[in-house]
Amino acid sequence: MNVLFATSEAVPVAKTGGLADVAGALPKALEELGVHTAVVMPKYGLIKQEMLQDFTRIAEFEVAFGWRSQYVGLWKGTLNGVTYYLIDNEYYFKRGGLYGYGDDAERFVFFSVAVLAAAYFYEEEGFELVHCNDWQTGLIPFLLKQRFADHDYWRGTGSIFTIHNLMYQGIYGIEQMKELLGAGDECFTAEGLEFYGDASCMKAGVQFADKLTTVSPTYALEIQTPYYGERMDSLLSYRREDLFGIINGIDTEHYDPMKDPHIKMPYRNSLPRKRKNKLDLQEEMSLPLDERIPLIGLVSRLVEQKGLDLVIATLDELLQEQVQMIVLGSGDEKYERYFYEASLRHPDKFRFWLGYSDRMASRIYAGADMFAMPSRFEPCGLSQLISLRYRTVPIVRETGGLKDTVTPYNEAAYEGNGFTFANYNAHDYLFTVKRALHFYQAQETWQRIVDNGSRDDYSWRSSAKQYKALYQKLGRI
Repeated sequence: MNVLFATSEAVPVAKTGGLADVAGALPKALEELGVHTAVVMPKYGLIKQEMLQDFTRIAEFEVAFGWRSQYVGLWKGTLNGVTYYLIDNEYYFKRGGLYGYGDDAERFVFFSVAVLAAAYFYEEEGFELVHCNDWQTGLIPFLLKQRFADHDYWRGTGSIFTIHNLMYQGIYGIEQMKELLGAGDECFTAEGLEFYGDASCMKAGVQFADKLTTVSPTYALEIQTPYYGERMDSLLSYRREDLFGIINGIDTEHYDPMKDPHIKMPYRNSLPRKRKNKLDLQEEMSLPLDERIPLIGLVSRLVEQKGLDLVIATLDELLQEQVQMIVLGSGDEKYERYFYEASLRHPDKFRFWLGYSDRMASRIYAGADMFAMPSRFEPCGLSQLISLRYRTVPIVRETGGLKDTVTPYNEAAYEGNGFTFANYNAHDYLFTVKRALHFYQAQETWQRIVDNGSRDDYSWRSSAKQYKALYQKLGRI
């Protein structure tokens, strides 16, 4: 059982977002189920040298794409029991970041071609399928059925394409993509890579992969509608029989409040022990020390998708309540400026940490009583799962994976692990937060809500079983 897992980032090698968490944890869970899963990704210049100390270069060769012939170094190593292959080319990947460069089209066309051109240098005899992730690898299913269709190593190999966030599609000009791929007009039709007058790497994966997945059942339905479909809803609806929503998990060994080195007091289900971490967090953030006051955390990229407009519209009114709030993140300048100014207006109730810190994120998950995640859309979301793992009650909008993982508290049935609202509306969000604050005052009820969340399975094992079943359904394993 050999699967090649193609990704542009993976924990612990390189990370910008949730894709890296998935790519780091899912292959490990598949290995435990007997599916050998080798990860292939770029060898970025920002990868720490200590991470590479056990890697060796196993091949050097040239790859041709367009009019170019570029060097490829193939490195191999093992991390957390998983085989990693790194595609090395310093011209494309020895940079300060992963994405956002003017030649990203060329960089990831090169990567896609190099992944398949490295065939005879992989130490596996063959891969039954290639599992591709997001637009950066979307061209691989297309290349498998075009340029590499008759290749001895890849003949008969299946492909799966996972959509982690449909908003980011890798859209470039048709003439540019023709030149990079060495492809003719016949490849840039409505049945090919053409997308509203341009070429889309995301569409290549959606169009040519044998099976499609996305990261929650609800998101799989949402992206077949115009509101969420990012102009690809018709194609996704057409391929609905091949589209599966599988909820992400988290690495429960890494996210464990009993072992987290960043928090002061280890705990599992004890709220008194958890609140010692609240006091420690309040002290570090120069907030008044009071374990009885409810503390809301928010750890996020500061972008419109995350529902921050709802937070901004209601923050001053919310902070009239007996409550504290801490926001950690960076992103759009307008949000960064607003949260900074809010910390000046409300020095005893609100704090903003600009940037990202694993240490501070852990301390917020552990110290907060509630976690705000009012996203406009959320394919899966990991923060609500981490919050539940840390016994921090999530407050979310009912969309995508948030709807699939957070159930609203029902006081009549004593069921539910969080608080939810349906409409993308500031008043609904504020009402839901105030409802959570109300139940926080009844500690027996609050303990019940926390206990409900503690019974959920956040691990990758269940999700990995669904991926394995899908691999089997594809008929390659």
